[in-house]
Amino acid sequence: PPSPAETPAAPRVRPRLVFRTQLAHGSPTGKIEGFTNVRELYAKIAEAFGIAPTEILFCTLNSHKVDMQKLLGGQIGLEDFIFAHVRGETKEVEVTKTEDALGLTITDNGAGYAFIKRIKEGSIINRIEAVCVGDSIEAINDHSIVGCRHYEVAKMLRELPKSQPFTLRLVQPKRAFDMIGQRSRGSKCPMEARVASGRETLRLRSGGAATVEEAPSEFEEEASQKVDDLLESYMGIRDPELACTMVETSKKTGSVREFARCLDSVLGEFAFPDEFVVEVWAAIGEAREACG
Repeated sequence: PPSPAETPAAPRVRPRLVFRTQLAHGSPTGKIEGFTNVRELYAKIAEAFGIAPTEILFCTLNSHKVDMQKLLGGQIGLEDFIFAHVRGETKEVEVTKTEDALGLTITDNGAGYAFIKRIKEGSIINRIEAVCVGDSIEAINDHSIVGCRHYEVAKMLRELPKSQPFTLRLVQPKRAFDMIGQRSRGSKCPMEARVASGRETLRLRSGGAATVEEAPSEFEEEASQKVDDLLESYMGIRDPELACTMVETSKKTGSVREFARCLDSVLGEFAFPDEFVVEVWAAIGEAREACG
C-alpha cells in the first residue's frame, strides 16, 4: 500500500464517463471515454472505428443529420450520443465576388478544419448550388487552409478582391444512402438517439482539461447566444465555446475596460475590434437584466 505521503487528499471520485458514438453515414455503435478536448475526442472516435482522426470533419449531438443547431461545441451532455461526420467527396467551385460579402458564416471543428455553418439567403454563395452547409473548406485558390482557425479563414474570404474569380476546394460530409435517394431505411442507418434530460455536461476546452459542470444557467445561455450572434455579424464566424468563454470572462470583470483587458490576455490572437468588445459587454448586460 502507498505510504501516507503518497496518498492524495481524498479526490472527488469522478464517475467513468462513457459516451456512445456512431459514424453519421451509418455504422455500429462504439463507446468512447477518457478524452479531455476535441482533438482527443476525434482520436478516440477514429480509434473506435479504425479510421484516421483527420477523416472526421465535425460531430453533431443526438442527430446523424448535417444539422448546424446540433453541432458539437464546447459542451457535451452526459447522456448525449455523438455522431461523427467523415470526409466524403471533394469538389472545386469557382466563385466571383460581385459584392463585398459572400454570405458565408464559418466555424471550425477545433482540430484544423474550417467549415460552412451558415449561408445567407440571397447571397453570392446561396446562388451556387454546389456549396452546402457542412462543407469543409480545404483550400482557397489552391492555397491550403487546413490548420487555420475560423476567424483567419473568414478574414481571407473577406479580403479577396472583388470581381475577380477565385476557387474554393470543398470536402462534403459523407452521407448515408437514405439522405441521397430516400431509399427504404436499412437497419444500419443511425437512429436518432434518445436523450435523457440530464443537467450535467462535460465542458471541453481548447486549452486545459475537460470538466463536468452544471448545464449553463438561463443567463449564460442567453448571453452566449447574443455573443455568438455578434461574432457572426462582426467576424463572420460562429463559435459557442468562444462565446461561452467571453461570458465567463465578463463575470470576473466590473467594467468594459477591465473586460477588454481580460479578453486581450485570454484571447489576444483574435484582435477583437474595440466597438465589438463594447457591444459584447452591452449584450451580456442585457441578458443579465432579462434573466433577473
